[in-house]
Amino acid sequence: MSLKIKQISSLEKVLPNSLLGYNEIYQKTILKGQSFSYQIVMHETSAVLYEISLDSPISDSVTLYEVQNEVMDLPTSAPGYDGDFITEIPGIMPDILMPLSISQNTVKVSYGAYCVWVEIKTDKNIAPGVYPVTVNIKNPANDTVVSTTMTIEVIDAVLPKQELLFTQWFHVDCIADVHNVEIYSKKHWELIEKYMVMARKVGINMILTPVITPPLDTAVGTTRPCTQLVKIAKDENGYSFDFTLLDKWFRLCRKCGFEYYEISHLFSQWGLACAPNIKVKENGEEYYKFGWHVDSKSDEYKEFLEAFLPALIKYLKEKKLKDKCYFHVSDEPHVDHIENYAYAHKLITSLIDGCKTFDALSNYEFYEKGLIKTPVTGTSSITPFIEHGVEDQWAYYCCSQIYKVGNRFLAMPSYRNRILGLQLYKYNIKGFLQWGYNFYYSQYSKKKINPYVTSSAEKTFPSGDSFSVYPIKDDVIPSLRAIIFKEALEDIQVCRRLEKLIGRDKVIAMIDDAAGMNVTFADYPRNSDYIPNLMEKMIKIIKDRSTK
Repeated sequence: MSLKIKQISSLEKVLPNSLLGYNEIYQKTILKGQSFSYQIVMHETSAVLYEISLDSPISDSVTLYEVQNEVMDLPTSAPGYDGDFITEIPGIMPDILMPLSISQNTVKVSYGAYCVWVEIKTDKNIAPGVYPVTVNIKNPANDTVVSTTMTIEVIDAVLPKQELLFTQWFHVDCIADVHNVEIYSKKHWELIEKYMVMARKVGINMILTPVITPPLDTAVGTTRPCTQLVKIAKDENGYSFDFTLLDKWFRLCRKCGFEYYEISHLFSQWGLACAPNIKVKENGEEYYKFGWHVDSKSDEYKEFLEAFLPALIKYLKEKKLKDKCYFHVSDEPHVDHIENYAYAHKLITSLIDGCKTFDALSNYEFYEKGLIKTPVTGTSSITPFIEHGVEDQWAYYCCSQIYKVGNRFLAMPSYRNRILGLQLYKYNIKGFLQWGYNFYYSQYSKKKINPYVTSSAEKTFPSGDSFSVYPIKDDVIPSLRAIIFKEALEDIQVCRRLEKLIGRDKVIAMIDDAAGMNVTFADYPRNSDYIPNLMEKMIKIIKDRSTK
């Protein structure tokens, strides 16, 4: 048998021409309820069909994936600008995690490297102990079998519940379009549920809720498919609102485990110049009463908001959801939009009965002027907010966060994805936002794209920025990047568990000491060993303290 195999870190990205020069791992210590992923890299000198099987006393907690390559058509929007990329040349990159049950457990390994991804997700009630996870690789042509085992030790301590609020924008219209179903049809709701289940799996606990169609990435003068959950009518007596669809949405969200809700933006993106596209039924006709043709400061839109928002708040109170909702004013206003933002913020906050507002913005002046209490700041611009001790600080990254700071672009090494967990913990960040859970359109939502052909919204954003999950027939599957980020979120919770034993200052000291530097959002170790080794040290202390 010419097959060679090795168990390696999940933080390696194995290209087809990769050799086996990776450090091998054999064991891992984790907390109850914690996840752990690793890869089995296989190397062949010929084309062979192999059958993959699993043997473990915790097999119900293990998922096997075939790692498939994604088209990387725009590795970076700024070649040579950063330097910490696997490559800046378009091509392919491992990212698609296809469950082996879908592939019928048969994989073809041919002329180079190939990976099986092993994901272990333990239950918080699992008994502490040592559990082997053995993966068998069989050549059915000659019945030869190669096996490899990872030994998992589960200690008698539970991973705390995720405290960080995390939202990745959930694009309902993209689900309908990529699966070719009618919006809010029975089939669409079934797919929405599957995408919600996957979102919870990868750590998303706050969901963008389209009470009106979110005014995001929409070309001026155009509309995205209408996903407005609130039916609105107007007659001589004023506005009326039907929350039936919204009620269905919230029931499904609760079923899937969501606790927090991000209410769609109430003013247009990048400047608050206009009202969002909002359909209203009037005189028997449903049409876009509001949109690009309506000034954001118009009396007509103000009158609408003064009717809509109090009715929405009343509904949320009745459903006991008000305290779980965050409201957006407008996305990514710049400093020259402060006047517009001040108008909109004053209007909105006067109508939402104390609910929090939050927005992606990176100019400290907004906070300084009292226009926002929960700023969501780009990781490349967050230093002034940290230095001023903003208490309810959030962070985000998108296509602009490309120089030095971490991100989840396909061409970046995975440690630049996972490092964010330690950074968010160290700087006591309360929440994180990323815009691309499943954006399957070109820029400005001008047309549908095939996410298996372009990963850059047609060479607009660095590949990997616009979506983190992949559609398959009647379902959705994760990316390697999404699973790595979930482990970053769990790194935060390991730190929180350790903090209860040794104090926050000592945990932060461990982060910096292991790095050999003051870890910031721009400065951190550039290797795949730092985070796993640090987590091992932290979990060992938790284990030792828990057995005393």
